[in-house]
Amino acid sequence: ELRLLAHLSGDVEMLGAFHRDEDIHASTAAAVFGAPLAAVTYEQRSLAKAINFGLMYGMSSYGLAARTDLTVPEADRFITAYFGRFSGVKAYLEGTIRRANETGYVETVLGRRRYFPELLARGANPNVRRAAERAAVNMPIQGSAADIIKIAMIRLHRALHDGGHRARILLQVHDELVLEVPEPEMPAVTGLVRDTMENAYRLDAPLKVDEEAGPNWLEMEPVA
Repeated sequence: ELRLLAHLSGDVEMLGAFHRDEDIHASTAAAVFGAPLAAVTYEQRSLAKAINFGLMYGMSSYGLAARTDLTVPEADRFITAYFGRFSGVKAYLEGTIRRANETGYVETVLGRRRYFPELLARGANPNVRRAAERAAVNMPIQGSAADIIKIAMIRLHRALHDGGHRARILLQVHDELVLEVPEPEMPAVTGLVRDTMENAYRLDAPLKVDEEAGPNWLEMEPVA
């Protein structure tokens, strides 16, 4: 989802971090705190992670304070510092809210829409409007992620069938796919899964797939 945020916003800092294959939360903390990447602390990374994901849900300084040990004024200063470094993200979020209020809908990267009639209604309850704006900020990101994983599932299913593999997709969990794979097929299917998922949709922030294998979902180990 953060790769989609980088793609949709076109933010140079965030895109650069993904192209350098950096830990995006540590990279964000380094940018906001003005520290070398190697010097970022666990606490700084945790704060950056909270805001990276929270902004996609329209989180305010009150929301950040509730999720961390920050006071509301501290959270407000942190968000201000964040937007100071990631100005493209700020412009995207504000632009999304503005367009949603003007048109009454937002879209995913594939053009799938969600409508918000409450944003076009005169005299709408302020709390209802704010909730709709938060949902409007989130939908293009989460909705696009859902579109992309579905593309990957369809293509992978076809590729497994066309390749004569007995491997099969068992589950989709958010941005993860769980497969059942016969041991002899592991080398071929591992490469097929990675290639299919990483090329499901072209983003300015490259998609990256981590693979794990094991006898069950609990006992997974990274695939080299």
